[in-house]
Amino acid sequence: MSKLYIVPTPIGNLKDITIRALDVLREADAIACEDTRVTAKLLSKYEIRKPLINYREHTENVSGNYILDRVRAGETVALVTDAGMPGISDPGEVVIRAAIEQGIDVEVLPGASALLTSLVASGINTGTFTFIGFLGKAKKEKRDTLKEYSERKETLILYEAPHRLKDTLTAIIEVLGNRRITVSREITKLYEEHLRGTAEEIRAVFEEKEPRGEFVIIISGKSEEEISRERTQKYEDLSIRDHLVSLIEQGIDKKTAIKMVSELRDIPKKEVYKESLDI
Repeated sequence: MSKLYIVPTPIGNLKDITIRALDVLREADAIACEDTRVTAKLLSKYEIRKPLINYREHTENVSGNYILDRVRAGETVALVTDAGMPGISDPGEVVIRAAIEQGIDVEVLPGASALLTSLVASGINTGTFTFIGFLGKAKKEKRDTLKEYSERKETLILYEAPHRLKDTLTAIIEVLGNRRITVSREITKLYEEHLRGTAEEIRAVFEEKEPRGEFVIIISGKSEEEISRERTQKYEDLSIRDHLVSLIEQGIDKKTAIKMVSELRDIPKKEVYKESLDI
């Protein structure tokens, strides 16, 4: 039965491929890939010889149609990326989406993932996280994107190229503050490295040495302590009584105003109530 298989490939160490993935690659009629030279190395190691379709040679749309035409004609095609899970920050996403929209049978195999490997290695909260991927190249675009996520409590995950790493670390400090982060590079390779610390500490490391390799950046979310501190700073020039008066003057009843001030300033309601007695 014809099918489009989504096959994760190793992100560095060629041994990090599943037995099932090798079986699919051996049985497929053709393999769609980003770069035939990269995929050929993997196939050569496991003595697999199959026709390769480079889906970067044309536009993603044209290449995608060619791949899906072959599946519709009765062939089984395995789609791979240069490293990791296809469809994550690579043009295979376009082919997968088109296959689903056209009702083609798509089966995704589990496998290597740089973002999950780095997240687990970071020691930062894995309960909830958001994968942002690559930030924009322009300095303003990069900072604007980070600003969109500045109030989020979950862990944030970025990909970054070596020549843009230092500016990205600076942007993190400017927009998100000196948060706890981990910068991982060369995952599963000989020079694998995970640098853990504050954003300022990690930036200082790369002021001393030139970044090399592809990077995954894990950023801790906004903490309750940080939120509480910002609340305090926001209202430090406004007394509790004046805060109550300003809300009441806006038409809010006294009972509701007391509750609001308590929540906004993160202080006990009874403390607010004492200040409301003469209002």
